[in-house]
Amino acid sequence: MKFFILNSHAHRALDPEETRVSGGSELQMALLSKELAKRGHEVVIAGGDSGQADRRVFEGVLTRTAGRYHTGGLADTATALPRVLGLVREHRPDFVVIIGWTAWLDIMARFRPWFGYRMVYICSLDPEIDGNFGRTHGWKGKLFERGVCVADYRFAMSEHQSHLFDKLGLSHGFYRNLIRARSSPRTAEKEVDLLWVARCQPIKRPHLFLDLAERLPSARCEMICPREDAGLWESVAARASGLPNVVFRESVPYAEIQERYDAAKFLVSTSEAEGFPNNMIQAAQGEAGILSLEVDPDGFIGKFGAGCCAERDFERLIGEAGRLLSEPEEARAAGRGAARMVDEWLDNGTNTAAFLQGLDG
Repeated sequence: MKFFILNSHAHRALDPEETRVSGGSELQMALLSKELAKRGHEVVIAGGDSGQADRRVFEGVLTRTAGRYHTGGLADTATALPRVLGLVREHRPDFVVIIGWTAWLDIMARFRPWFGYRMVYICSLDPEIDGNFGRTHGWKGKLFERGVCVADYRFAMSEHQSHLFDKLGLSHGFYRNLIRARSSPRTAEKEVDLLWVARCQPIKRPHLFLDLAERLPSARCEMICPREDAGLWESVAARASGLPNVVFRESVPYAEIQERYDAAKFLVSTSEAEGFPNNMIQAAQGEAGILSLEVDPDGFIGKFGAGCCAERDFERLIGEAGRLLSEPEEARAAGRGAARMVDEWLDNGTNTAAFLQGLDG
């Protein structure tokens, strides 16, 4: 089968020399592309044009430059559309795959009769399919919701997302996140008590992590916060620089990021909403426990004894963080519990097979 992955920055996660970072959904598309190519399928990633070379091949995956479609601007979208469709015409895919919310889901669905491909949507964030997305994200959100409804195949990546699809009356397949295999065993000392890793977006609520660091001044804290929302990032960076127990990093390359998870006792999540966030998976691979304000995908934190979900109670989060850091054996047990989730839920072979099985219908 031939797959055409329309994803702005998945090519970055495939390039071992890439220093710029991208998010969890891009990594998921890179990993899925690699797994499909391993099984003999033809895979093309059509990336947003950020100056990268065209026609590079990584682990059997061909990467193409598809114009500046990723900016969201109307002019860029109109300019990129002929380029994207030209690549579709050239590669003649059986499936066009999009993860996460974008109006391009609807745009590409409209061109199916011209090219004969089938449209695949993979849910990235729970709010994408909670029934309110179109009302809260304007006309682009409405286009996206239409795209979800008319897609030929839809996939949930958690049981909660599966329930949301059911509520909307939409058929769907199910597979869990893929993981990047470790290149070496974990050897790092746990020199960081609390780690926060996310792009600088309002939904991630980075200032809450700094609130936590202020309330726990003896905790060794590290924050990896790639610039996205410029105003928010400036305020976070300025505030972090004034906290003696916080090490602030704008970014860490993919090739080095696992070392930071390995060095942490706990990953802290202050996000309002997620799907199954990749930072939790990589933390679990590094035997770091999870301290989450409200996100607990499929209840794994409690099921595996991986730390604490405070259920939106910030004071509880502070209390549990302080308590667990004062109990070294409990902290180590939380890390082992998180690692157990990866072992039991996240097998690349099993989950890639589930994805392909979902395309059989």
